[in-house]
Amino acid sequence: MTTPASRVRGGARVCSVLVLVVDSSTPAVTAALAEVTPTVVQVRAQRVTVDARAHGELLAPAVSAVLAEVGARPADLAAVVAGLGPGPFTGLRVGLVTAAALGHTLGIPTYGACSLDALAEPAPGGAGPVQAPSGPHGAAPVDAGVGPDAARTLVATDARRKEVYWAVYDAAGARIAGPGVDPPEAVAACAARLGVTRAVGDGAHRYAAALGLPVADAPRYPVAARLAALAADRVRDGAPGEPLTPLYLRRPDAVEPGVRKAVSQP
Repeated sequence: MTTPASRVRGGARVCSVLVLVVDSSTPAVTAALAEVTPTVVQVRAQRVTVDARAHGELLAPAVSAVLAEVGARPADLAAVVAGLGPGPFTGLRVGLVTAAALGHTLGIPTYGACSLDALAEPAPGGAGPVQAPSGPHGAAPVDAGVGPDAARTLVATDARRKEVYWAVYDAAGARIAGPGVDPPEAVAACAARLGVTRAVGDGAHRYAAALGLPVADAPRYPVAARLAALAADRVRDGAPGEPLTPLYLRRPDAVEPGVRKAVSQP
């Protein structure tokens, strides 16, 4: 099978390239191959396995499987796109280390996107694609104004410890608050202030009673096609690769040992 490639027609460069997409920020271990053209992003193969305890065992075989499905080799990849989280430490690191290692080995750029953004979608009646706003980690400042036609969505994933990772999106799917990590009761209060009308994501399902919002059946986990779309302009422009900085949002449980106390001799 012929894989997509960059090519020149009539002096104008027409770019059709293969991009590997990985995400391990949630219990869903995701690997996908997306074809990025000047106008569209199309997923050609993907594997999604939900297992919160086997990210390390599942991701590499999933990458091999999607390449084999379309008859592609690692050398055919133009870039790697990775979900940056937020997510639990161990699982999230698997995806980011895998993406970084592939980018370094193949000499191709790596791009990151907030995994919560890959769960957002335009609300009913909304318009426009998912967008990545500017600011630290792509976060936009909170906009507390709520118009009469606003339709806002809470995206929530499970952060364990009876907390959720969360962000709020407008009707076009653009992030207007977050990402953050908080107990669901605190998130519910913030969502009420921002005029949120619905919720999506595995965390929203787990804490539906505390959040007090209608919960969409799907998606429950980050969507590979949306991760690819979030990075598509960077892929098309041939932008320099980026450090894949994880969005942990909280400190790890493990800490370095303190200085040993001196023990007096008898």
